[in-house]
Amino acid sequence: MTMYKSTQHTDRKKLVIKLGGSMLASLTDTFFEELKKLKAEGAEIVIVHGGGPAINQALKERKINTYTHNGIRVTGEEAISIVTGTLIGTVNPYLTGRLNRAGIPAVGLNGEDGTLIECTYLDKETYGYVGHIESINIDLLEQLQKIDYIPVVACIGATVDGTALNINGDTVASEIALEWGADELLLVTDTPGVKFHEETVEELTPEQIDLWILSGDIYGGMIPKVRAAVECLESGIPQVNIVNDSLEGTSILRKKVLV
Repeated sequence: MTMYKSTQHTDRKKLVIKLGGSMLASLTDTFFEELKKLKAEGAEIVIVHGGGPAINQALKERKINTYTHNGIRVTGEEAISIVTGTLIGTVNPYLTGRLNRAGIPAVGLNGEDGTLIECTYLDKETYGYVGHIESINIDLLEQLQKIDYIPVVACIGATVDGTALNINGDTVASEIALEWGADELLLVTDTPGVKFHEETVEELTPEQIDLWILSGDIYGGMIPKVRAAVECLESGIPQVNIVNDSLEGTSILRKKVLV
């Protein structure tokens, strides 16, 4: 099983860690201990998080209906204030607080902070208040790294006039990884990587993923995860890892590997 912790020398490795909203409440102490080890080895880390379950609950309480189209949450005028308030006001402080209490200096950010994520509308008629990323203020992230803070980024962008826009979390993570020149993108999920015949595979290529989806060896909720990983590779990120909260799992690589 591949392990992304003290067994590997980081040499100032740049890591972007994407936490899905469903993972936040179940993060164990192990996750924070592994972050400490990576930091101690010199790794620079940016964390990007979603907040799907918390957003769904908040919308339900206010009886606001939403749906997804092409995997993107359609976010109307009523919904955007709830989405923004939940991510920035509840989820981001919760995660940032846990990091700081674990002894990991962290700063919570959203797209409007320091013009971190400048956006235009993806397609307002179709998706409502959903953003298309135009630029990322990498200098802000790097300045925080210099004073040993981990940026914790909520998936909210902003237009030049300050209108908040919702953005898919995987998109934010991959765009930051590309602009920052990250060595690896870690997608933290509730499963320890990709399994083949009940055994976790250390490395996979996009070609193997296609074959295993066709054969049924990759199925269910793992399919969108591996496809998201392949899209990140195709965008230019050198390595994408699908891991659990112990940062153990499967590396998706462009190179040919033997299984």
